[in-house]
Amino acid sequence: MNFSDLGIDADLVEALASKSIIEPFPIQEQTIPIALTGQDIIGQAKTGTGKTFGFGLPLIQRLGPDPEPGVKALIVVPTRELAVQVTEDMELATANRSTTVVSIYGGKAYEGQIEQIQAGAQIVVGTPGRLLDLASQRLISFKDIQVMVLDEADKMLDLGFLPDVEKLFAQTPATRHTMLFSATMPGPVVTLARRFMQKPIHIRASDPDESLTQANIEHFVYRAHQMDKDEVIGRILQSEGRGKTVIFTRTKRAAARLMEELNDRGFSAGSVHGDMSQDARERSMAGFKAGKKDVLIATDVAARGIDVDDVTHVINHTIPEDEKAYLHRVGRTGRAGKTGIAVTFVDWDDLHKWALINKALEMGIPEPVETYSSSPHLFEDLNIAPGTKGRLKPASAAPKDKSVSRPARSSGRGQKKPRTEGSAQQGTSSAPGRSRQRRRTTSS
Repeated sequence: MNFSDLGIDADLVEALASKSIIEPFPIQEQTIPIALTGQDIIGQAKTGTGKTFGFGLPLIQRLGPDPEPGVKALIVVPTRELAVQVTEDMELATANRSTTVVSIYGGKAYEGQIEQIQAGAQIVVGTPGRLLDLASQRLISFKDIQVMVLDEADKMLDLGFLPDVEKLFAQTPATRHTMLFSATMPGPVVTLARRFMQKPIHIRASDPDESLTQANIEHFVYRAHQMDKDEVIGRILQSEGRGKTVIFTRTKRAAARLMEELNDRGFSAGSVHGDMSQDARERSMAGFKAGKKDVLIATDVAARGIDVDDVTHVINHTIPEDEKAYLHRVGRTGRAGKTGIAVTFVDWDDLHKWALINKALEMGIPEPVETYSSSPHLFEDLNIAPGTKGRLKPASAAPKDKSVSRPARSSGRGQKKPRTEGSAQQGTSSAPGRSRQRRRTTSS
């Protein structure tokens, strides 16, 4: 099946094909035919399932090939990063039309956004706060909205934006076509849908009884020494088949430090965190998407804005706060049906936190193995060539080996089928009876 089979106009199909987007994903196959009829839709789908084109293509097609100037469609998103990503996708789809798309979000100057609105942009993608701000100043009007989309509604709830979203709904015509997308459907989101939508059809991208975690992501969890993490990461970045990689840190300072360290080691790393200006964050993201940088270091605030299909590895430099943050982080890989690898470092003081995440997600990895940059299981698990060091070039200053030359222990690890390690090997202890931990999650 292709997009033409779903009823999408030829010029839109051509625009997608120019970027090798040929076959629709399941959420698109389910959503597009219904959306083209003008029926309100609640789409339950995770990030990375292709939902943007699921609502975007019918929206663009409804406006026609040459729409009149003025805001006709509104897509509300929770974060600036997601606004940029959705805008890029919409601009790709409208490449063969006169339709104009504008991003409206805070952290960036008003002037450019206002100019695009006044120039007649028909599709607005924005965050609730900046949209209401411009509306209160009469710089944007929603009275002619034909289509309204609320994307990642559960994230809106988490960030406290639902009251603002209700105000936006109230400023649009009751006759609008409305589509709401959310990974989960908590009570307040259901209430919002009942209030502002007309007999919506509920579409799920996956079976509701399936596991929270994705089948195509393989998870490795290591108890790592703080002073050895940089060396371990340097070796992981040289693993076979490693493509674009996202590394999550707990703090902005840690993100900046790690970027400097990896660049010093010869890798091509950028970062995205809260201390950067919006322009700097956008430049960093653009460089990562274009392949100018193949490592992106980010804090959790940027997680939802990283929408890149070819991320092969996610590394949690520090453990996420809870299972939701874990899913958001590792969900940057294994997207669009591809496989991915997620590596998580657990500090000694955070073992209790991992226990809660492991239990909530039913990971089957109760005790992370103690791991060093010299541990044989690290090389085996992640397909790292023997003898690989964590540096591509000599240190810019006096060489300083940060690796910890302690032998790794085989205790506390397991694999898909647990086994007992027998005799002692070089670089490992001979302690028997503990299994090796390796986990590929069940289907999502």
